[in-house]
Amino acid sequence: MTRSWVALLCLALSALAHAQSEGVDVRKSRLLLLPAATVERTASQQYGQLMRAATQKGVLNTNRREVERLRNIARALIPHSARFNADAQRWRWEVNLIQATNVNAFCMPGGKVAFFSGLIDSLRLTDDEVAAVMGHEIAHALLEHGRARMSEQLLKNVGISIAAMMLDLGQLSTQALAGAADLALTLPFSRRHETDADLVGMELAARAGFDPRAAASVWQKMQRLASQSGRGQPPQFLSTHPSHASRIREIEANLPKVVPLYDAARRP
Repeated sequence: MTRSWVALLCLALSALAHAQSEGVDVRKSRLLLLPAATVERTASQQYGQLMRAATQKGVLNTNRREVERLRNIARALIPHSARFNADAQRWRWEVNLIQATNVNAFCMPGGKVAFFSGLIDSLRLTDDEVAAVMGHEIAHALLEHGRARMSEQLLKNVGISIAAMMLDLGQLSTQALAGAADLALTLPFSRRHETDADLVGMELAARAGFDPRAAASVWQKMQRLASQSGRGQPPQFLSTHPSHASRIREIEANLPKVVPLYDAARRP
């Protein structure tokens, strides 16, 4: 091999290593006993039920300007999702807004996103902050945290040996899966899941041209809101979620990994 070819190969390997090392270092969940298609189908059914209930109450997508704002931000984030989960390219994404005071948002397995107006209104979220929240929720789906929780709940409900026999998803397993899905939707994510979702959400936002520093400002606003409400937040060791302060520290510590991506996305 000539010297020029060696030099080119070294450059290519260096570029590949750089591409693989840039951004955050987060891995998908490992406890994934249930088939992804089954989990996504169950999530889609539950999401559909929620949207129908919201429609019946007259609280679904009543603010068209805000709905389009959310969907435009989603359109910017979604093309970068395959970096963390290749299956996201085939998901049938949906984004909806429910008019309610809940300070909440979620993304179900398969890309089913919902925001509650109380989150946007109470925190007066900027576009960068909406992107941080949406990126965080999408990250839970990309990293398959919901699928992991459903798998965990199924194991707790029926035991390992029975779960192994049930993975052909016959009638008994379908009933158990429904119960696991209900629990997975109501239980909070673990601290590790929350931290990983924060980091992946920051990277998605940065690659889409939204300032990743907004992730910290969202949690600063959350901290102030909790303080103003008088409820505060329990000590970290009593909660499955990271404390606001530790969450902000983790976000700020990882900003050097994603701010260059943001700068690159904004270059003409």
